[in-house]
Amino acid sequence: MRRSAGLLIPISIIVMYYAFWIGMTWLLLIRFPAIAEYLPIGGISELAESNFDSFEPVYSRVERTILAPSGPLKLLFSIFGAMIAIVPVSWAYFITSRARKLDQSFLQTIVILPIVVTGIAMIVANSIALAFSLAGVVAAVRFRFSLALPSDAMYIFVAIGIGLGSGIGAAAISIVISFTFVMATLAIWKLEYGKTLSGSFLKMLTRRNVEDDEY
Repeated sequence: MRRSAGLLIPISIIVMYYAFWIGMTWLLLIRFPAIAEYLPIGGISELAESNFDSFEPVYSRVERTILAPSGPLKLLFSIFGAMIAIVPVSWAYFITSRARKLDQSFLQTIVILPIVVTGIAMIVANSIALAFSLAGVVAAVRFRFSLALPSDAMYIFVAIGIGLGSGIGAAAISIVISFTFVMATLAIWKLEYGKTLSGSFLKMLTRRNVEDDEY
């Protein structure tokens, strides 16, 4: 099993990666304020202001996104934001994986899944009818996909979360999810949390010694 190594250089690269794209977005908004209409920002506030009280199909947001003339461009920027957010997640998998040979198909799934979810989230938007239609299509398809490790499921959930954030026009949420997941994963891996019960604090917390019999 590969031991955890120093993380100063990887973390520095990851932090600079996030800082670069956040800085680029900020500069674009300052230089070209009109571009804010096409960027995936402000999605959470729009959903909060919607305040829909019925289950009838709501097409207003669909008309402003996919059906609007600028819809494809908004979708393109949203997908680009999802790709930016998911790349460091794949790096965390590279760093923390204990397998001798990485599963390329799984890595490709991690990277591509947010793109698909982003498109689906923008298409469904606030339409109940489209949401049920999508559920029917998915139910008609039988998926068979097994994960080698239970921890791999976390990467799938993070990829879905990033895609949903970008799809509703809240790329900032996707960046926060990506950053906190990567930092937490690297910290837990570096500390080897839960590997042993050595240490006075863990002995006091669990009320047993390492030499105790396992049940």
